[in-house]
Amino acid sequence: MQTASMKKHAPATLRNREAILVVLAKELPEAGTVLEIAAGSGEHAMYFAERFPALQWLPSDPSPDAIASIAAYRADSGLGNVLEPVALDAAAADWPLGHDVQDADAIVCINMIHISPWAATQGLFAGAAQVLRRSSSPLIVYGPYFEEGVEPAPSNVDFDLSLRMRDESWGIRQREELDALAASHGFKQGARYEMPANNLALVYRRA
Repeated sequence: MQTASMKKHAPATLRNREAILVVLAKELPEAGTVLEIAAGSGEHAMYFAERFPALQWLPSDPSPDAIASIAAYRADSGLGNVLEPVALDAAAADWPLGHDVQDADAIVCINMIHISPWAATQGLFAGAAQVLRRSSSPLIVYGPYFEEGVEPAPSNVDFDLSLRMRDESWGIRQREELDALAASHGFKQGARYEMPANNLALVYRRA
């Protein structure tokens, strides 16, 4: 089968990857394994892995089509630091990680929290508590969030309504609710970056 036909394209990756790269350059360790949750098409994984050659990038996603797309991009990339993608549902009680990655050095999750049930976010932090064992290991999440005391952008309000119309379990989350969930698993928000298009990058580490 031609790998080109298996590749998916997410237009948002071209729009946000440079801004996310700046945050990752500040927050990721110099070496180690980065687990990407909900890696989607795999375009982010290839882009970031190429720019951080000392890091191993492990993409994961629950969708078979996404796994096929990631594998196709990986095959064509020639990058030696992208591991074979793992089928992983963030909401699962146990994360079936291959490659003996039970001790990751960072987790990156881009644009998942608002387009998945809250159980996926709960699973993200529960899994991170098992996989990120060092206080220096970051969990970095990116996407739109509402915040107390901050007037929401009209575009985010409209986006939230459209998400909930598509699936009532989806929607833009309250950052404070995310912080409380993080705290229940021993994490604390250590950095908050304002990003283009009314998004945020939030960085959590063990408290």
